[in-house]
Amino acid sequence: MAEPAAPVAPPASAGRRRAQRAAVFTLGVVALAFNLRAAITSLPPLFPELADRLHLSNAALSALAALPVLAFGVFSGVAAPLSRRFGEERVLGAALVLLAAGLLLRGALPGSMLFPGTAIAAAAIALMNVLLPSLAKRRRPEQAGLLIGIYLLSLSAGSIVGSLIAVPVYRLSGGSVPLSLGLWAIPALAAAVCWLPQLRFHTRPGGGLGPAAGRRPAQPGRGLKVYRHGLAWQVTGFMGLQSLTFYATLSWLPTMFRDRGVSPGGAGTLLALMSLGGVPTALVIPVLAQRARNQRALIAGTVAVSVAGLAGAWFAPLGSAAAWVLLLGLGQGAALGLAIYFTMARAPDPRAAASLSGFAQSVGYLVATTGPLAVGFLHTATGGWTVPVSCLLVITGLELVAGWQAARDVTLPVDQPAASG
Repeated sequence: MAEPAAPVAPPASAGRRRAQRAAVFTLGVVALAFNLRAAITSLPPLFPELADRLHLSNAALSALAALPVLAFGVFSGVAAPLSRRFGEERVLGAALVLLAAGLLLRGALPGSMLFPGTAIAAAAIALMNVLLPSLAKRRRPEQAGLLIGIYLLSLSAGSIVGSLIAVPVYRLSGGSVPLSLGLWAIPALAAAVCWLPQLRFHTRPGGGLGPAAGRRPAQPGRGLKVYRHGLAWQVTGFMGLQSLTFYATLSWLPTMFRDRGVSPGGAGTLLALMSLGGVPTALVIPVLAQRARNQRALIAGTVAVSVAGLAGAWFAPLGSAAAWVLLLGLGQGAALGLAIYFTMARAPDPRAAASLSGFAQSVGYLVATTGPLAVGFLHTATGGWTVPVSCLLVITGLELVAGWQAARDVTLPVDQPAASG
């Protein structure tokens, strides 16, 4: 009598295993994404303290603010080649270990390893920035928009925690720079543990192994030189401009508010509030973008909200700063969500998505490097924040130009790698 039930059990058991694998994969993505900004957003609230304790000039602080973005641009381009050779999961696992190592170094020897340790950590983050969207599209293509939203939500959570507790940790530790800087190696190591189950997979953009293997051949995108296509440059332009304004405000917003009389803890809280504003849009925008025929309405709304939030944060009375900073975060979260979504949606297959993501982030982050540097220079040259903020408003408006083109319902060509005009 037991035989009739036997054929029913394996499908149910296989379904449970698939659900468990999906849950473990999602947990790994959440843990990994949490580390993509925390080690960076924890620095700006402590800029005055770091300048005092480590004897850093304003130029050195500007360089420190720009260093992570520069590393993103330099190392994003190597993510796709590494993933083709070693598999995306293994590269991501190695990147987590590298991240923890860089953070431990800068915490243990802040006097000599602040810049090298930050560069190492940012290089690891660059690999993860590129490969996570590609892996999401390949491993779970039917839920790619939702998974990217979850990834961005966790990224925002790490950003919030980093900026919110930086000053309290510094004070509770008695002004310990090593502890304040090295603390962030702990979540990186925890994420590496969460990612261990994924190391048995060996997913490559060009074919690979694991759950996504065999679903759809990636051969059409093989050899696609994305830089030959105008659409790739439009996606890259939007990525670069939104990153420029984000990292410029991320780096200098706490100092700007401290100059206006806000306490160090209050300035860190405002920076955390900006990151908090990006949480709902980071979660919702990729899903809305996936359902829309094109994303031009989302682009227009994103730019309008960003301009209003940035202008209000500086020009409006200080008492309303929280509302304007929250609005600015809403716009920045939406811009990041759209930028990441475009690297997936404008590619015909996972291999092309990895190439487009690597190109957009490599070139885009090199452009974005100028943001923290230029704002720091303009502030030093003018002695105020009106000129830097006005320049950022103009650049934010330029996002509309690039985003309007990137939001079209088109993809890169599949069979013809050469430019088609």
